[in-house]
Amino acid sequence: MCGIVGYIGKQTACPILINGLTALEYRGYDSAGIASIENNKICVMKDKGRVSNLNNIKGINKLDGTVGIAHTRWATHGKPSKENAHPHMDNSETFAVVHNGIIENYNELRNFLTDNGYKFLSQTDTEVIPNLIHYHFSKDSYADDNKFLRAVNQATKDLKGSFAIEVLSNLYPDKMIVVRKDSPLVIGKGTTGYHIASDIPALLEYTRDFYLLNDYEFAVMDKDSIKFYNENLVEHEKEIKNIEWDASAAEKNGYEDYMLKEIFEQPIAIRETIGSRLKLGEHCDFSDIEISKEYLSTINKIFIVACGTAMHAGLTGKKFLENLCKIPVEVDIASEFRYRNPIINEKTLCIFISQSGETADTIAALKLCKSKGAKTLAVSNVIGSSITRESDYTIYTHAGPEIAVASTKAYTSQVVLLGILAIYFAEILESTDSKVLEDLKKDILDLPKKIETSLATTDEVKKFAKKIHKEKDVFFIGRGSDYNVALEGSLKLKEISYIHSEAYASGELKHGPIALIEKGITVISILTDENLIEKSISNIVEVISRGAKTFIVTNQNLSNSDFDTVIKIEKTNPLLSPILSVVPLQLLAYFISKEKGLDVDKPRNLAKSVTVE
Repeated sequence: MCGIVGYIGKQTACPILINGLTALEYRGYDSAGIASIENNKICVMKDKGRVSNLNNIKGINKLDGTVGIAHTRWATHGKPSKENAHPHMDNSETFAVVHNGIIENYNELRNFLTDNGYKFLSQTDTEVIPNLIHYHFSKDSYADDNKFLRAVNQATKDLKGSFAIEVLSNLYPDKMIVVRKDSPLVIGKGTTGYHIASDIPALLEYTRDFYLLNDYEFAVMDKDSIKFYNENLVEHEKEIKNIEWDASAAEKNGYEDYMLKEIFEQPIAIRETIGSRLKLGEHCDFSDIEISKEYLSTINKIFIVACGTAMHAGLTGKKFLENLCKIPVEVDIASEFRYRNPIINEKTLCIFISQSGETADTIAALKLCKSKGAKTLAVSNVIGSSITRESDYTIYTHAGPEIAVASTKAYTSQVVLLGILAIYFAEILESTDSKVLEDLKKDILDLPKKIETSLATTDEVKKFAKKIHKEKDVFFIGRGSDYNVALEGSLKLKEISYIHSEAYASGELKHGPIALIEKGITVISILTDENLIEKSISNIVEVISRGAKTFIVTNQNLSNSDFDTVIKIEKTNPLLSPILSVVPLQLLAYFISKEKGLDVDKPRNLAKSVTVE
């Protein structure tokens, strides 16, 4: 799991490659490297650590080739080291490869290649790829222009797993070949050549025009042209897509970190996600997916499948769909879903949530559901991503690029979009009174303004962060939708501050977890549902009596003076309160991480797009 970049054109490749790697460093930063064609030879320069380390390699500033590939790594096979860093070459140094994904049968392939005289210098799964290409190239007796492509094609047929691959050869110094399967890869058409990357933000300063590759689709490029081939090497035309993201959206715009910028972008991200889909007095507009009443009436269950933060968004989506549509909903962790033999048929709608649209476990679960006859609907932030191309229907959040590893604006945008989708379904099914739906629409339209109130709590949150940033354990509690927010708040704290935290349904405290509450420990509570306030306050009093410090996020007027810090947010429909109550928890995690002097945007051991299972 990593970031890859490539360039072929009329400019010097090296600075373009390093610039692209820097933009993609949130995808992985154990090691980095580049390969370029210099005087008809492949020159590889790589090192352990951050992309910036490449600038210290002797001779890197003298590279002037106009064809190159690059990689920033998040280790899956082999420890972080210079030897394991990409690019990797075959034994003859004829082919160089960078790869994103996992080759599941690499041990078998490694043994095969070893038996055929090949030697390996790294512990990575990737190193089998250039050697396989060399093996097939050497066995091909036809010396025509497509020999390079045939060798790459044959090599990919041997691979099991996921991959996005860029290949150079010193025998074809003016060409580059790229191919993907289940891992992201985009090609941007710029004014001076072609730019390749595993993520669109890395290329926005060069172009808005992109080719989005399908599985087993090959692109063969030189500085002036590009050709596309399917897995049988039949050439075909491909449509270019214009992506309307603003390049400045992928920059910090004066904020100290991307995460803080993205937290404060939530009002506009939600406003953009609402877009033209929701208007008072009119039915919600999802004409782009055209789901009929006849089909919706046949559904007897909805699955929402996702990972991490997206799964937490799904938990709130479940509340929307069950309350408004009266259809049973199950929320599943994608990595578990496939292996529990879920009961799925043509009467099941399966919704898959992924910010990047490239989450490997979620894509695998989607394919399983399709194989069982279910209709599939993707919720993603990335146009043309793998999940959107695999699913029957797709709806997009419009959060813009999210660079920080810890998701914030994508999460709240997902919750909003699921809410609007539930209203749309309810309008078609006539399952909820129209007055209730109109009131909910009004509340959704008011969300961007109300989030400003949540963001105004920054100073109070920052003060509390200073008090508790050295703690080892923190607990989050809540009831109903507030419990879903507790889960997300706890995950944020773990992700970027490395403090152990747990989230519990408040009513479960007395069934075991209260044994962990002792003097001085911090308990963070969310109280937004007025129907559950009395019981929730009772739970907070229980932890206070055992010496806990309390941090409370609420939209209620609380009279108890024993609470240490109370963060007040706006009132809204209880279904929507998670969108407002999560913001102070995002800020709390951010400021605790800053107090500890940690890298907020690039937490250890994590990567933005989890493209391996």
